[in-house]
Amino acid sequence: MIFKFTRTIGVIAACVIGTSAMAQTSNNRVAANTDWSVFVEDSPKECWGVSAPKESVNTRDGQTVSVRRGEVLLFVFYRPGASVQGQVAFTGGYPFASGSTAAMEIAGSTFQLFTEGEWAWPATPEDDAKIVAAMKRGADTTLTARSGRGTQTADKFSLLGFTAAVEEAENRCK
Repeated sequence: MIFKFTRTIGVIAACVIGTSAMAQTSNNRVAANTDWSVFVEDSPKECWGVSAPKESVNTRDGQTVSVRRGEVLLFVFYRPGASVQGQVAFTGGYPFASGSTAAMEIAGSTFQLFTEGEWAWPATPEDDAKIVAAMKRGADTTLTARSGRGTQTADKFSLLGFTAAVEEAENRCK
């Protein structure tokens, strides 16, 4: 498991850092499916579905607080040159607490995502596949995490249009 996790970190570090910047600045949006958009880049070949939360709640010591966060996004991406197929990634817009995990709840099922810096992702490609399958069946997903400053965050994402978006991204990156 440690080998797979370490390998995943390297793949994610290379892919997600570029993906975040592209999601913010890319003009290569090829589809919009309700609450999800699809982007494609050619060098290197990379396709992704992405969505922003519909609702975010930030609490500290049980009280709702106002906090400043960067962009909060949920991705599923494909990068054939790196053998990445259906990688789930979440950026919370802040550095996560060191050694913490993020919980992803979909229709009563909870999945753990490992964190590093501002990013969280599943440990294995098999976990990615389980999460993507659950997302295709669900109506929404909530990601709960803790910042390095102790703020608890809950970001709720709509899954309307998710299936169409992820299938479009996958088909464009075969």
